[in-house]
Amino acid sequence: MSETISGGHLVAKALKAEGVDVIYTLCGGHIIDIYDGCVDEGIEVIDVRHEQVAAHAADGYARITGKPGCAVVTAGPGTTDAVTGVANAFRAESPMLLIGGQGALSQHKMGSLQDLPHVDMMTPITKFAATVPSTERVADIVSMAFRECYHGAPGPSFLEIPRDVLDAKVPLEKARIPEPGRYRASTRQAGDPEAIERLADLLAHAEKPCILLGSQVWTCRATDAAIDFVRALNVPAYMNGSGRGTLAPGDPHHFQLSRRYAFTEADLIIIVGTPFDFRMGYGKRLSPSATVVQIDLDYRTVGKNRDIDLGIVGDAGLILAAAAQAASGRIESAAARRKEWIEELRAVETKAYEKRLPRQLSDAQPIDPYRLVHEINEFLTEDTIYIGDGGDIVTFSGQVVQPKSPGHWMDPGPLGTLGVGMAFAMAAKQARRDKEVLCLFGDGAFSLTGWDFETMVRFDLPFIGVIGNNSSMNQIRYGQAAKYGEDRARVGNTLGDIRYGDFAKLLGGHGEEVRDPAEIRPALERARESGKPSLINVWVDPEVYAPGTMNQTMYK
Repeated sequence: MSETISGGHLVAKALKAEGVDVIYTLCGGHIIDIYDGCVDEGIEVIDVRHEQVAAHAADGYARITGKPGCAVVTAGPGTTDAVTGVANAFRAESPMLLIGGQGALSQHKMGSLQDLPHVDMMTPITKFAATVPSTERVADIVSMAFRECYHGAPGPSFLEIPRDVLDAKVPLEKARIPEPGRYRASTRQAGDPEAIERLADLLAHAEKPCILLGSQVWTCRATDAAIDFVRALNVPAYMNGSGRGTLAPGDPHHFQLSRRYAFTEADLIIIVGTPFDFRMGYGKRLSPSATVVQIDLDYRTVGKNRDIDLGIVGDAGLILAAAAQAASGRIESAAARRKEWIEELRAVETKAYEKRLPRQLSDAQPIDPYRLVHEINEFLTEDTIYIGDGGDIVTFSGQVVQPKSPGHWMDPGPLGTLGVGMAFAMAAKQARRDKEVLCLFGDGAFSLTGWDFETMVRFDLPFIGVIGNNSSMNQIRYGQAAKYGEDRARVGNTLGDIRYGDFAKLLGGHGEEVRDPAEIRPALERARESGKPSLINVWVDPEVYAPGTMNQTMYK
């Protein structure tokens, strides 16, 4: 008799072939055969308390490792609970696969338990969404879904697998199981050679160039190429999203606080791996007289919302390396002339830093949020992965916190999703146990997915959680005050005064309450030394708002 294999075991073999070594999940009767297959294949199963966390964790795993993440959830509400995590990965260009259960094909359109049109719901927020029609096709379609994750700019895929397809067994020889490394082409595109030559020429003649290194620099693992580019051509660099950390703080080409000035005064602006979306003022923040170059993995992103002078589609690392090489023989005099431009930007940078420094060192109580994020920045090491999950408090951190290494910054991305922090910390620590993980939460953001702190305890995933607690959804509160007046500022956005340090202790972790700014650093040190999942609940001034909050266009 020939050997047989079930659909769930075929899923596990396909995941293994892709290099997946962990799935994030919440159990359900539709999907348990996948668990059985994962046990046989040596794939770790991390079960969480909400499907949104499973999807966010798969997204976070992909960002940290460069490998695709995977979440497995049951049908109906299990899949709908995961929609937010998939949507966040879609906007953040993160390659992950969500597998959802479905009622048996034999009960199609009969009203089976948890039956919903999952594929129809997922199609707008994925690069690929499909139903697996037969057990023989399970592994083949899983590999197809992963392949689509990497078509152009990365993103998520979704598969629903009916219960009888998962549970059925077929002869092993009838099931196509893709062989690792033999079912995907290289995704690295080097860009149009003529366009790269033109970029080299622009670089040779520019007096005041600057470059923005966005998330795709990390996605493409283009850190070394980006560093070589800015140093060889003497170009000041700004970083956003996952591109933060490409250059270490203190690097002569690392700039942060002078970006608006640079975008106004530069004659050449190179935007790498960042769309002209709301974070860039839809491109309007760039000088209309500057020459603008955009480099991106996705053709559809280049030139969207703002005209450009040159667009290049492809891998950021290959393009930057090629442009630096092409410009190397004609750049010496221009690079030397840029010394004054670098000094000009450094003076702007220093002035902005010195203006804000008194607040970063403030001893005020309640604690100034600038003091909190300053203490966090001083606490970070080269091996600390920093995660921001919140509104106003994380807006403060974006101005101050500087990761010390590439790939050590995580934020929700352009969807602005609250509640990613616990899942990102889970994925980061599980994938990189050699790293320290620190997550700054707003109290509103933490409350969305905070029960998975227990999952961190259960799986022994120590991390340092810091809650900037102002008992409010302060970013929204500011907007309401601005639009409707102070008497209506607290409608629908005021939270209870929760002692989250005690919550951490209740669940088996380390917890502390901090009201004195002088106690922030000692509390962080104790959390580090505890070796446990930790929450440091820092009570910050609810009457203080981040400049980014006050400048949001939606409130004007």
